[in-house]
Amino acid sequence: MSAELITAFENKQFKNRVPLPEFRSGDRVRVYYRLREGTGDKAKFRLQPFEGVVIRYRKGAAAASFTVRKISAGGIGVERVFPCCSAYIDKVEVMHRGKVRRARLYYLRQRSGKTARIKSRYVASGKS
Repeated sequence: MSAELITAFENKQFKNRVPLPEFRSGDRVRVYYRLREGTGDKAKFRLQPFEGVVIRYRKGAAAASFTVRKISAGGIGVERVFPCCSAYIDKVEVMHRGKVRRARLYYLRQRSGKTARIKSRYVASGKS
């Protein structure tokens, strides 16, 4: 009985979900996130892109999320966690595919400059 309730709740959460492209840890993505500006009836939404490297992709049903890390001005690292079922995600673009050997890239927090770079992996296309 409780499993049925959990499944019904998760399916309700998936109604707001935007279909996400295939990506994994190490990929460089650009997430277009809707920000609310203003309050009350005059509130407007604008899209704000957030581009960085996916350092974590947490799978699951309603609790799925991914963490994106970027280096902002002044060399300061900024991380942001995006829930996959969020209605505020407009779209996600995969910019580059990264070649990494682990699922959690927390070691990038201690690195800077060239040592923080991730090699790109080539994806074979179906065209010959």
